Amino acid sequence: GGGVVGCSVLYHLTRLGWNDITLIERSELTSGSTWHAAGGFHTLNADTNMAALQGYTIGLYRELEQITGQSCGLHHVGGITLASTRERMDYLKAEHAKHQYMGLKTDIIGPDDIRRLSPITSTDGIIGALYDPLDGHLDPYGTTHAYAAAARKQGAEICLHTPVTALNPRPDGSWDVVTDKGTVIAEHVVNAAGLWAREVGHMVGIHLPLHPMEHQYLVTDDLPAVYNHGSELPHVMDPAGESYLRQEGRGLVI
Repeated sequence: GGGVVGCSVLYHLTRLGWNDITLIERSELTSGSTWHAAGGFHTLNADTNMAALQGYTIGLYRELEQITGQSCGLHHVGGITLASTRERMDYLKAEHAKHQYMGLKTDIIGPDDIRRLSPITSTDGIIGALYDPLDGHLDPYGTTHAYAAAARKQGAEICLHTPVTALNPRPDGSWDVVTDKGTVIAEHVVNAAGLWAREVGHMVGIHLPLHPMEHQYLVTDDLPAVYNHGSELPHVMDPAGESYLRQEGRGLVI
């Protein structure tokens, strides 16, 4: 059920040299929440390790395309995170300093640069922003299948339409993974169920504090300010407004 999450885990385990790796998927790959994800990627994260991991992952997408011939639908359009308060601006400056230390090339920009990069963005009340040229979006469906294809090339197996109904520990430390098609004995079990990870945790008496959040999104009609810009518009993130937007075809998804 984890879509790109599960296939990413599968691929990385095979890269680490694990043998006999199997992904057990309740339905089709990407049939859960992945297929309608916005597909945005960025390196801005308050956790340094997560920011480094996100930077690594962005570079990995190109490698996946080369390994598999499967397009991830990459759009490196850049991203602008807005600051409308001095406190938010101080935070973005601190993140920029951290990015410099990590070798990530971001910039602090002012309202004039924001309007130049994204003329559709109103800068009324905006102090400045963090600009990250690595930001962009991809096709979650294509990326999931690129991960899956790369993992299969390295010996992994993917079992579709196989819901897991129970996880039972065995005396030797291994697990009975009970499915509707029979039971699999596994030395290790990785919970990569995404939206359903909390429910999988409950199978072994572990409560994971995960909760799926309801989002609303809209896709606009064609907008002349978008398709006449001459190049694809960058992502614009507004933390104060708890919203973001990006170009979708000749319009916007918000």
